[in-house]
Amino acid sequence: MAAQNNAPLPDGLEIAGYRIVKKIASGGFSIVYLAYDSEGVAVAIKEYLPSSLALRQEGELVPAVSKANLPVFRIGLKCFFEEGRALARISHPNVVSVLNFFRAHETVYMVMAYESGHSLQEHIQRQRGKGVKVGELFIRTIFTQVVKGLREVHANKLLHLDLKPANIYLRTDGTPMLLDFGAARQTVNTDMPTLTPMYTPGFAPPELYAKTGMGPWTDIYSIGASMFACMVGSPPQPADQRKTGDKMAGHFDKLEGQYSPELVALVRWCLQIDPLARPQSLFALQKVLQAKAPAAVPPAPQPPSVMDKLRGLVGRLGGGARAKAGPDTLV
Repeated sequence: MAAQNNAPLPDGLEIAGYRIVKKIASGGFSIVYLAYDSEGVAVAIKEYLPSSLALRQEGELVPAVSKANLPVFRIGLKCFFEEGRALARISHPNVVSVLNFFRAHETVYMVMAYESGHSLQEHIQRQRGKGVKVGELFIRTIFTQVVKGLREVHANKLLHLDLKPANIYLRTDGTPMLLDFGAARQTVNTDMPTLTPMYTPGFAPPELYAKTGMGPWTDIYSIGASMFACMVGSPPQPADQRKTGDKMAGHFDKLEGQYSPELVALVRWCLQIDPLARPQSLFALQKVLQAKAPAAVPPAPQPPSVMDKLRGLVGRLGGGARAKAGPDTLV
């Protein structure tokens, strides 16, 4: 992802009834700030500011956009605004809450509920740093909730298009929340003055590279890739590379014995290159995730040794002698 080279808004700035406290995140597409509303409630404000199209120097508020970039900048602005409006209609515990959106400084701002916590990506890195793998129960619990939130998103005719552990936020109580939707996340296509979706290698399915045929199955691939990242600690092989030399089978083989066959099979199913070979609905995914992980199968008994056979024979003979002696004694 491109870096954000633009200067952030200054700390303490009052804008549309909010006071900027500090910048908390940035990327090639936007800058996110911690702010307080008029009642002192903390919010997160995302500013539409694609670094490939706009430039803002230190001390400035309004970004400079060249005439050549202006049409594309405005299309992205409209997409960002419409995405904010669509997200504002969604009320679900596993989807970020959009509280407001407004225009200022010749761009658009999205106001979201601020939550304490950390990303799933950070959690994976912490676990790996301790030499501990992310457990199956954790994966099933987190992604069951992620899928529930995503079902609500899809029901509102919106796709995420940039689902990855960095965009799954874990609140302090452990519940996940979907962040940073990519439906309006755009980059310039050098061949045409239009906008095309960005993608994150490893988490993006082949149809995002081709920029055609996107649907619920597109987000399902990214869910599978995110679960794979939890298991392995790194993303899957990028989809464009898999088309020429798919090495994923070897990775799945290494997961045998570490996770249940059912969970490994589910991730493999989600990561099919052919969109039609993946689960076609999030409900199918949720059903497998909510199924109880099978208990460990006890090891098969070892075949008896020669000594075991001899002991058994002696035991049977002794038992037979005692049985015969019993009645004699009783008589």
